[in-house]
Amino acid sequence: MASSISCISQCPLLTQCTQSPVSIEFANQLREQGLDTLAAIKQSAAQRLRPIMMTTGAMVLGAVPLAIATGAGAESRKQIGWVIVGGMSLGTLLTIFVVPTMYTLLARKFAPGAKTEKALDDVPAPAVAPQITASAHPPAVPPAVAASTGIPVAAAE
Repeated sequence: MASSISCISQCPLLTQCTQSPVSIEFANQLREQGLDTLAAIKQSAAQRLRPIMMTTGAMVLGAVPLAIATGAGAESRKQIGWVIVGGMSLGTLLTIFVVPTMYTLLARKFAPGAKTEKALDDVPAPAVAPQITASAHPPAVPPAVAASTGIPVAAAE
């Protein structure tokens, strides 16, 4: 019984762990489209709030019967239930408040930022384009390497 509770309780927990990276990646994509850091994280947080709350709500409501269990073996089930309820609630608070705050404080100010035409025009063009030509002779293979790989050694000219 305990192992099945453990396996079932891990699924939403793993889903909750992926919510923050998804939110950050969405904010990075918005910044690439030209939004500033604060606007991107606000829009990202607003869009990701519903999936975060749905995951937490389902997990916490599913663990409440464990937390308020009575009868034989209830002591162990209560502990598991309260750990799940508390852990998911704390993880949700961190995901909703701490992750966006830390992103605004630690995000690089200019990268990945918007790619503009002006930025591309500022890059100087090379004076002469490099010419890449195929060599008439393939590079020489040292005899030790040729022997170990089975490559035939060409006779020296």
